[in-house]
Amino acid sequence: MRMLAGVVTLCALTGTLAAQAPASAISSADDKAVRDVVRRYIDGREARDAKAVAALFTADADQLVSSGEWRQGREQVVTGSLASSTQPGGKRSIEVERVRLVSKDVAMADGRYAITGGEGGDRRMWSTFVMIRESGGWRIAAIRNMLPAPATPPAK
Repeated sequence: MRMLAGVVTLCALTGTLAAQAPASAISSADDKAVRDVVRRYIDGREARDAKAVAALFTADADQLVSSGEWRQGREQVVTGSLASSTQPGGKRSIEVERVRLVSKDVAMADGRYAITGGEGGDRRMWSTFVMIRESGGWRIAAIRNMLPAPATPPAK
């Protein structure tokens, strides 16, 4: 009986730990594919290629930009992205620092977003991309661009 209780406890513990475990590690192929979508997004914006940019997004994609504008739906995201690319703002780049799977068909890519050489000086931000695996590959479902907040000292 004691052994049965031990087995039941072990099974319960194992189930609890499995339920709390992070999503599975991302494969190198998925990591590369997600990073490639981010690269193609920047390339499409820089080329002002609406068709190429639109192909990267889900139909219901949204984007919250650092100004607070919330673009909802693929059309608004593409139109807004290309409009902001036409403003004198320098060269855009996103250096993806981390890609992780949230589930087998949802990935997040976090990266440093820089606009350099613009009239107003360089801008440094952070971007998070939420991507969904669809039949044609990874597509962007959401982008969040954030301006870094100054560090605040801990309260004493």
